[in-house]
Amino acid sequence: MSDTVIRHDFEAPNAFTQAELGWEAWLEPLPLDELTERHYEGLVDKGRANSPYFRLLVRDPDILGARTRTDNDIFYNERGGLTRALRELSAASASRTNGCIFCASVHSRFATHKSKRPDDVQRLLDEGPAGQQDDPQWRAVIDASVALTVIPDAFGPEHVRQLREAGLDDLAIIDAINGAAFFNWANRLMLSLGEPTPPAA
Repeated sequence: MSDTVIRHDFEAPNAFTQAELGWEAWLEPLPLDELTERHYEGLVDKGRANSPYFRLLVRDPDILGARTRTDNDIFYNERGGLTRALRELSAASASRTNGCIFCASVHSRFATHKSKRPDDVQRLLDEGPAGQQDDPQWRAVIDASVALTVIPDAFGPEHVRQLREAGLDDLAIIDAINGAAFFNWANRLMLSLGEPTPPAA
């Protein structure tokens, strides 16, 4: 792998948005024509080969495979627990708190699609996690996700109580925690490896 930092001639987005952004790595991703069957196994979904982020991570296919299967189980396994909209809200809240503009754009867009509440999602992006949210479940998920993101020790029994009082059962509470915890880590990795690019014209 080249250790040369790649310099780009675009101005990276500096505001939170639900627009579909791109992402460019600061180190060279693995070229498409060098991907082997082992790399594709690590990608899990072959379509991810089109992403420079995943082609960078696939340099270690075993780790990427474990990461992707964990991601898929947290967000797509809906056999009980939290709704998909609230899982995406949890990830968007963590990303907004961490300042990961790319991840916040992806998960806020999914939260809007799944909840049909674009104004509430946009308020999270525009005003931050402290912005007004009248829905008790949204408020509880945002507050718990932010506490986990700022520092895990800030998350405590009061957040579990708030989630439970908002009508979430134990499995749903675990889903909220998993969504925020996963993106706590994923944001920091993405922020250290590259930057978002403007929406396609």
